[in-house]
Amino acid sequence: MSHGGFLRQHSDDTELANHIMHDYNKADLDDQTRGMLDFAVSLTKDPSANRKADIERLRSLGLSEQQILSTVLITCNFNFMTRLADGLGVEVAETRFEDAKRWMSADVQTMPWLMDRKEA
Repeated sequence: MSHGGFLRQHSDDTELANHIMHDYNKADLDDQTRGMLDFAVSLTKDPSANRKADIERLRSLGLSEQQILSTVLITCNFNFMTRLADGLGVEVAETRFEDAKRWMSADVQTMPWLMDRKEA
């Protein structure tokens, strides 16, 4: 939520920010960006399913080796930090959660997958 909220607050394109937060497949993205996001989702959901062909696809979209490496490293770091926080039972302070709601639209606030908080 925090990254999407940052994009929404600092972007001149709130529709794009909303799509990126909730379903990037609905966003008007260039092929490179969509390819990077597809790859990041795949790497997150099923890391062992990635093959050389997945890297070749990114190359075919015009991504440099540095861009591909950055995509992998950012995805892995984000997943690591999320799992670390989840594994240690880190919870967002209620005040931070309420702060985040200020930049959410009413539609977003009705999404149970986003708004339902786990009880300790």
